[in-house]
Amino acid sequence: MRSSYIFTSESVSEGHPDKVSDQISDAIVDLMLSKDPESRVACETLTTTQRVVLAGEIRCTPMYDNGEWKPGAAEEIEQVVRDTVKEIGYEQTGFHWKTFTFENHLHGQSSEIAQGVDAGTDGSNKDEGAGDQGIMFGYACNETPDLMPATLDYSHKILQRLADDRKSGAAPFLEPDAKSQVTLRYENGKPVKAMAIVVSTQHAKGYDQGDKEAELKAYVKKAVGEVLPDGLIDGDTVWHINPTGAFEIGGPDGDAGLTGRKIIVDTYGGAAPHGGGAFSGKDPTKVDRSAAYITRYLAKNVVAAGLATHCTIQLSYAIGVSEPLSVYVDLHGTGTVSEEALEDAIRGMTKLGGLTPRGIRTHLGLNKPIYKQSAAYGHFGRTAAGDAFPWERTDLVDDLKAAVGK
Repeated sequence: MRSSYIFTSESVSEGHPDKVSDQISDAIVDLMLSKDPESRVACETLTTTQRVVLAGEIRCTPMYDNGEWKPGAAEEIEQVVRDTVKEIGYEQTGFHWKTFTFENHLHGQSSEIAQGVDAGTDGSNKDEGAGDQGIMFGYACNETPDLMPATLDYSHKILQRLADDRKSGAAPFLEPDAKSQVTLRYENGKPVKAMAIVVSTQHAKGYDQGDKEAELKAYVKKAVGEVLPDGLIDGDTVWHINPTGAFEIGGPDGDAGLTGRKIIVDTYGGAAPHGGGAFSGKDPTKVDRSAAYITRYLAKNVVAAGLATHCTIQLSYAIGVSEPLSVYVDLHGTGTVSEEALEDAIRGMTKLGGLTPRGIRTHLGLNKPIYKQSAAYGHFGRTAAGDAFPWERTDLVDDLKAAVGK
């Protein structure tokens, strides 16, 4: 590993058009899991000027059966979508939760996918297979208390602060759409200085000039200064606050949004690999989601156990096959044990259910409506009421230590 370098990560707010789409898709996942924990959902969302479109495939008998929506189900879906946009805060001419045009093109799950994924229902011993092929990565490092890359962690927290102040009325000139970017200099593997801070936030009319512009920029600098740890920002830190000027037109009115386009924001900010699959809109039988969660869980426990300061774990799957095809661990030269020992320990840990889709969902308790709140400000490095981010637990530390003789 390099010990001294400069690195950057970005985040986008809950009002960014792609994140609006992610939150809507995950609100649909939550709705269907609340009706049937074994629901199958693959929901894609398009947002644009005064329009929201859903597409994809589902299996949720309480809501959809024999090619038809149950009475009231389509109306419930539309209400969930509108409530999600309302919670984000869009009440603008170009995108308003109450008046946008809504289209629902969800339909039944393919029987050919179902036959490869479902566990045996005919008395056979067939285990539930992976919902798709693919590779998934998890990562953890000791740069922050949440064991996340500092550049991404701070980028998320800046935008969370802006959203909190917008909703509380502390910064009423802010609107929902925003982006952030944090550039840090590292020495001996630790962040020591904020080289540059970028914040672009949608704002009320007139806050791009004169005293109002000065008020907005002063607010952003103060908020960022209260989010980042003391000592990172100094007189040499470069600031770019709304560098293009006016940012009144934002959200889906300013740019179309699609589910799954912010996968690096969702994971590790570029500090670790990403397998390619998005998370939002997918029920936890899809290993794009569940295996990415279990690898984060494993990597975080490795670092929390003191077995390494940086850890990347990869799993791979084939559609319809329950067991992973491979388990790979990389400690980036920081381990106190070998990667091979950890790979063997992970494969042999029976409490993980063999890392099958069913085992992962059972161990982490993923068949619950917990996903909408994960769809903005990152899926990792966070906690919430009700154990809504179970993959952030560090309850595997003692098991890992025992398995590798520590």
